[in-house]
This record gives sequence, C-alpha cells and structure tokens, in this order.
Amino acid sequence: MKGSVEQAGAIAYYLETHLFPTQIQLSWIPETMAGTIAFADGHKLRLQDIQSIFWRQIAGVQISPSLEPEQQRLAYEDSMSLLRSILQGSAEKCFNSWEAYQFHKEKPLQLGTVKKLGIQIPPTLISNDPEQITNFANTQQTVIFKPVYGGAHTQRVTPQHLAPERLKKVLSLSPATFQAYIPGTNIRTYVIGEAIFSAEIHSPDLDFRTDENASLVPLKVPDEIAQQCLSIAKSLKLRWTAIDWRLSPSGEYFFLEANPSPMFLHFEKQTGYPISDTLLNLLLQ
Repeated sequence: MKGSVEQAGAIAYYLETHLFPTQIQLSWIPETMAGTIAFADGHKLRLQDIQSIFWRQIAGVQISPSLEPEQQRLAYEDSMSLLRSILQGSAEKCFNSWEAYQFHKEKPLQLGTVKKLGIQIPPTLISNDPEQITNFANTQQTVIFKPVYGGAHTQRVTPQHLAPERLKKVLSLSPATFQAYIPGTNIRTYVIGEAIFSAEIHSPDLDFRTDENASLVPLKVPDEIAQQCLSIAKSLKLRWTAIDWRLSPSGEYFFLEANPSPMFLHFEKQTGYPISDTLLNLLLQ
C-alpha cells in the first residue's frame, strides 16, 4: 500500500510500532490534539499534517529488556496508552478507527447490532452452558461451532461433541459460538466508501479457509443486499470492510461477520476488482 500511495504522487510513511519507544519518539498535546512523530531516521512528522492513516493491526511496542519485570510492565502500558490515544484522537483519519477495530473483537455484540438493522443472521447461541447448548442443538437440523473471538476454523457439531462429560469439560475452559448451519455458499462483499465488490466463494469445505483451491466468482448482489452492506458498514463505523454472508439455495442472505482489516490482494487477483485503487482513492480524498 505504501508503494501505491507513493506512485499516486503522495508521501507515505511506515510507522513501525515495535521501534517505539526505543527508537521512535511520539508526542501529543491533549488540549490541541496536536503532536509529532520522530522516526528512527530523524525525520519528524506533525500529526496535523497527516491526511490518512491506514493500518491492519498494531504489532505492539518493544520495551528495553534491561528493565525489571514490573518496570517493563509499566513502560509497556505507558507506551501503548500514548499510541492508542494518538490513534483514537485521529479517528477521522483512520481506516478503520480504533473504536471500529475494537468493536470487531466483540463479535456477539456485532451480530446483535446487525440484527437490529433488520438483517438476517443464522440462529445463534454464544455460551458455555452445556444445558443451553444441548437444547439449542436439539432445535436445529445441523449446528456448527467456532470460537467467539475467532482464530480457528468452523466445525460441525457431532453427537460426540455433545457427550455430557466432554461438553462440560470443554465449556469449562471457554465459551463458543454455536450457529444453525445454513446450506448454500459463502459470499464475500468488500465495502470501500460507497463502492461494493462481491464474489461467490466456491468450495466444498465447511470453512473455505481450509481449501487452497477455493475459487472466487464475481457476483452482483441484489440492490437490497448492497444497501444492507452500506448500512452494516455505517452501523459498525467501518469506512471499509469485508462482509461475509451465507447465501442459501432459496436466495436468502445471512450475515456472518464484518472484518475491519481484511486482506484483499488474493480477492483482487482472482476477481479482477480494483480493490487497491478504490481503497487508495479513498485514502487520498
């Protein structure tokens, strides 16, 4: 992305947060929301001169190993507090804001927020209560489960999973998300400003991320779904996002999640959609 910005005639800087505070200096004045970044090479950049901030995730900060453990903890918290404050204080420039990124971590709340918009979601239960989960599974033909936060693949619930002792033991470790399985295919929709790009994901796997041969076929979603995409992005305060849907054989769309920092180069390569250029234009507006 940095190279694309520079090719467009703009100046781009790459902030390597792991160099803060050992080699990078950050300053911020709360009264005026002004501040500076002093990079490792000595160059200084005023925060008010930054037009856009594009980020996928914070790699963290690196504290001097010479400090005692308690000093390291305090130094880490102080450094992250300043870094987060600058990001949140620059929310109108961020793609996406810290607030929107944090909201994604509360996926149960994200589902509830989207449901309030009148958008369909699969019947869902997030719980570590064996009785409630067993009752939920008994009301659905097929149930899948996945982590509440993410980070692992989706699986089908089997009778073995519901064995009382096993279920009790596993759920004593953490809750999980249980959803009714929706037959059909996956749709991914990128929303970048007002632009919408969708594709159907062809894969026999339950979770297409496990399928290296999954293919993407460009798709124009119905106008109603396109409007829902814009509503979702606005409601979740996302200036750009990738929304995952499940499309049933009868043509119904079920919202699964909206990612605030999605990867997109593979999607762009397979579909031919101008994701990079559209995102770049949004950054340079």
